[in-house]
Amino acid sequence: MKTTVIGLDFGTLSARAAAFDIRTGEEKASAVFVYPHGCLDERLPEGTPVGLNECYQDPKDYEDALRTVIREVLDKGHIAPEEVLCVGTDFTFCTMLPVDKEGTPLAFRKEYASRSQAYVKLWKHHGAQKEADRINALAKERQEDFLKWSGGTVSSEYLLPKIWETLNKDPEIFEEAAYMIEAGDWITWQLTGKQVRNMSMAGYRGLYRDGWPSKDFLAALDERLKDLPETKLKSRMAPAGSLIGVVDEKGAALTGLKEGTYVSASQGDCYTTVLACGITKSAHMAAVIGTSAVYMVQDHRDFSVPGSNGTVLNGMLEGFYGFESGQCCLGDHFSWFEAHMVPASYEEEAGRRGVPVLSLLEEKAALLKPGASGVIALDWWNGTRSLLMDGELTGMFLGCTLKTTPEELFRALIEATAFGARLILDNDRKSGLKILRFTAAGGITHKNALLMQIFADVLDMEIDVAATTECGALGCAVYALTAAGKENGGCDTYEEAVKMLVKPAVKTYRPDPEHTKIYDELYQEYVTLHDFFGRDQESPMKKLLEIKKEVLKKE
Repeated sequence: MKTTVIGLDFGTLSARAAAFDIRTGEEKASAVFVYPHGCLDERLPEGTPVGLNECYQDPKDYEDALRTVIREVLDKGHIAPEEVLCVGTDFTFCTMLPVDKEGTPLAFRKEYASRSQAYVKLWKHHGAQKEADRINALAKERQEDFLKWSGGTVSSEYLLPKIWETLNKDPEIFEEAAYMIEAGDWITWQLTGKQVRNMSMAGYRGLYRDGWPSKDFLAALDERLKDLPETKLKSRMAPAGSLIGVVDEKGAALTGLKEGTYVSASQGDCYTTVLACGITKSAHMAAVIGTSAVYMVQDHRDFSVPGSNGTVLNGMLEGFYGFESGQCCLGDHFSWFEAHMVPASYEEEAGRRGVPVLSLLEEKAALLKPGASGVIALDWWNGTRSLLMDGELTGMFLGCTLKTTPEELFRALIEATAFGARLILDNDRKSGLKILRFTAAGGITHKNALLMQIFADVLDMEIDVAATTECGALGCAVYALTAAGKENGGCDTYEEAVKMLVKPAVKTYRPDPEHTKIYDELYQEYVTLHDFFGRDQESPMKKLLEIKKEVLKKE
């Protein structure tokens, strides 16, 4: 009897799998595979240094994850392969890899082991900023249609800039690649033997809407790009979460699943959270609070939100236009701060008390009152996504003195992420979107109560926390169950699958009116800094980066 659905969530540093009981909605087992090579932002596996603002991954890590994590879930949950009805997958995006016509990553070839452009370009790879700038300038000059629904700006994180960067930096790799494909679509290719692109990733990061950017536009960018739609981007397109095939012989050997297991089209890792939060209607925002942050809301209307990541029909939920915006750095702020900014005395205190350093910082920061430190920060430590779409902007603290403490800086970082979120919500509402409810998901939402309370205070909204910390895998399971269809033992609608698998929110944070009043003032200062440092091409941040690049060239 088919009693199990599996969700596969490929994140920035690890892949997760979780199995759910179709009859009860209970999680049977979960497993995590940490990528051995992690983020290649300093050097490639064989030692070749990589450039500034570049971030690659080794696709071997993804293959090893597929080989390991599903078998571990089957074993832990005492699940026979024939009990699994369907599998859903997601992936960070745009995470692009060049492959040959059989789907083998070029990075697997020994002759390309030292060639960075043969490797996966992770979502937070910002090496294509020059290409993005040129795409934006030309698109605005020509008034390209995609600007009307893509938020008006193309990010260096998107597919086209990354492809063009490959062509500019290593033409041989570009020519050798049969396809430039999203890693999420590569995973379903490995499972089913079918090369299918999901329309959600293609829309939000590939500028696809009823077709790719025109050949005329691509040729105007670079004559060598004009045939992209018929060559390296050619594929059958499928709505995210739709049924694309079944596990084939190769997929079964790789994963331990049974041949014939249903597989749904991949989805962006953040969008699966919408369903994992139980959201099936408009005006209800889902937020992924993790390494980075993503904010998603649905509407039946099609219109533009300037500075967003775009608007895609059926991009998240069938029948709705999905609107997405985000921040490049959230949890990464705190990991950086822990690694580089915490004095030995704090580490010793955390050790004596047997608590994580970040928990100690949260405890100390919670004793501070809003505005009491005189410090404010900008949340651009990994570049910025919405609203500015600029991977070369950098973070900052303002207001530090000789009396400034680590917990004051830590709290300022938390507040900066909340201010950035408010800027996004204000922009959404100004553009015409309704946002009446807010549900947050991700591991941090269960670990950092101070962050969630500050978000509630800054946004002046109640914030529900999703029950599961496996939102990616759970959302994938909801998509897969719907894709399988009731006639095959699944569900016909997202609503049915959500009722079957998703639990109610576990906690609600409510804004403190006194704190909200103070944060309203601080937020105005954040906006001033945001515009001063972010909107001017002569920004000191840009100048500092230029100097840094020149110095590094001489080393």
